[in-house]
Amino acid sequence: MTSLADLRALMSALGHPVLQTAPDAGSRFSDGVPYRFEIPSVEGPGVLEAVVAEADRLGVPVARVSQGSGVMMLSDAEITRMARIGAERGIEVNLFLGPRAAWDTGGQAKVTQAVGAAARGNAMVAACVADALRACSLGIRSLLVGDLGALEVLRRLKEDGTLPARLVLKTSVLMPLTNGPTAAIYERLGATTVNVGTDLTVPHLAEIRAATGLPIDLYLEVPDDQGGFVRFYEVADIVRAAAPVYLKMGLRNAPNIYPSGGHLGAVPAELGRERVRRAALVRELIERLDPELTKAPAGGRPRDLGVPEV
Repeated sequence: MTSLADLRALMSALGHPVLQTAPDAGSRFSDGVPYRFEIPSVEGPGVLEAVVAEADRLGVPVARVSQGSGVMMLSDAEITRMARIGAERGIEVNLFLGPRAAWDTGGQAKVTQAVGAAARGNAMVAACVADALRACSLGIRSLLVGDLGALEVLRRLKEDGTLPARLVLKTSVLMPLTNGPTAAIYERLGATTVNVGTDLTVPHLAEIRAATGLPIDLYLEVPDDQGGFVRFYEVADIVRAAAPVYLKMGLRNAPNIYPSGGHLGAVPAELGRERVRRAALVRELIERLDPELTKAPAGGRPRDLGVPEV
């Protein structure tokens, strides 16, 4: 029988050691900061304006906003407005691609989230590509991908010049990423920033960091349908182990608003404001737990942000 020590030695030899503790990553974003805030569920220009206003009021440096309803749920005018706000403020605007299994006529996604973001059939992959082309033509330079095959297709389209070379391809939390080998696969297939599982321990995050240099995206407060955890007091340990890391501020006890629209009234904007307030709380906590992590960057616009080009 293979011993635990033998298994750990084998994993180390394969380049994916099993960690009991989490060493400091020592890595940083291009502007020298170890972490950034991402505000998810920014579903349109009105929500983005509310998020920006609240970030200004509370002094929160929002680096990225992400949207979950998809490019197909936004008009050209709405995308253009979001791109302009992002460009003016130096904020990455990340839009979800295309249709997905959870909204399609198939049945499996109705009973399990495991395939909720999958592209059912080649026509759905083509729809994701159509969304990507439209968003990029309107200035967007960051896309949220929920399907592994679509990710690889988009990488090829970046390589041949069909899509912008600096386009950020962010993987969705709906694409399970819970270990180092999987992170390495996502990177090979074209991911430029990876959303990891919501329930990973700090050593797990360190294992993923050892496998890839890509930024890690992690929910620090997790939506109920992804586990509902609130991990604020782990934040300093998470940043040290996973940097460079995007801290995503989800919300517990909040409604699922996908797909969003005018029928939801002020709810999406109010949720966006509260996510910014949560980020302000986390920033204050980091300053108390480890002030070194909040040192100001050297300055200048980060080279690795997918800021819109308009």
